[in-house]
Amino acid sequence: MLGDVLTSHRSIKFAPPKNSNLLPDPTMDKQAGTTFDNQLIELDSVDSTNNYAMGQVHAGLASGGQVYFAHQQWAGKGQRGKTWISQRGQNISMSLVLDSRALPLSGQFLLSAAVSLGCLKTARQYETEGWKAKWPNDLYWRDRKAAGILIENIVRGQEWLFAVIGVGMNLNQDSFPPGLSRAVSLKQITRKTFDPLMLARELTIAVALQIEILKKDPETILRAFNQSLYKRCEKVMLKQGNHQFETRIERVNAEGLLEIEDGRRFRVGEVEFVDGRW
Repeated sequence: MLGDVLTSHRSIKFAPPKNSNLLPDPTMDKQAGTTFDNQLIELDSVDSTNNYAMGQVHAGLASGGQVYFAHQQWAGKGQRGKTWISQRGQNISMSLVLDSRALPLSGQFLLSAAVSLGCLKTARQYETEGWKAKWPNDLYWRDRKAAGILIENIVRGQEWLFAVIGVGMNLNQDSFPPGLSRAVSLKQITRKTFDPLMLARELTIAVALQIEILKKDPETILRAFNQSLYKRCEKVMLKQGNHQFETRIERVNAEGLLEIEDGRRFRVGEVEFVDGRW
C-alpha cells in the first residue's frame, strides 16, 4: 500500500531562488542537483508523506531524488510514535527520498544533523535570530517548536540503501491545538505570509547542499550542528525514569548521543527535559 492519498499527484519543476545566499557557490548548486532531482511531486492530501514516499520506494517507483509535498497531511509521523498535524495549505509537509549508499551506516545521526542545518539556513533567511537545532530532530525558535524531522531508513545487511527524510515546518498557521501550545509558525515570528511550495523548494536546495557537505566533511556538519544546539552550555533539568537532576548540556557526538557536563551520554528516549521545555 502506497499510503492513503485522496487525489492523484502532479510534478512541477523547481529552481534555486534568485539572489539567494542559500547558494553561495555555483559548483555546490550543481552538486546539489545530483542529490534530489528538479521535480517536486505535489500530493493534494495524504496521511503521511513519509508513508507515501516509503511505499513508492518499496514498490520500485522511487529510486532516490524524489521530493513529495502534501498540501494536507492528517497523520504525519514523528519520533516515538508522535503525530504531526498540518492544516491544509498552511505548512510544509514533505518527504525527500535519498539514495544513501554513499553514506556510512554509522552516520545516520549526521544525516539528521545535515537536514537540521538545511532547515536552519532556510528559516534564517526570514528571521536571523533565535533559531536553534533541538536534539535530536526539531527546530526551535527561542523556546518554541517550529519544525520537526523524521528520517526512516531502508538497510540491507550493512548497506544503507535509502533514507526517507520527512520534514514538517509550520509556516502560516495562526493557532495550534491545546496540546501544542509551544508550537510557533514562521508567520507568527515574521508577521508575513509564505508560499509553502516556494519554501519547500528553497528547503530542498538547502538540505541538498548540506548533504553534499556531509559526504565530504562530516566533521563540519557535526561542528555546525553543535554551534546551533538548543540549550548548549546551559543548565537544564533532565528526567531519567523517576529521577530528576540538574546538569549542563555540553554537545551531541557523531553517534547522536547527548553529552552532559559529568561525561554521561544519553541515547534518544533515555532522558527528557522537565517543565515542558523540551
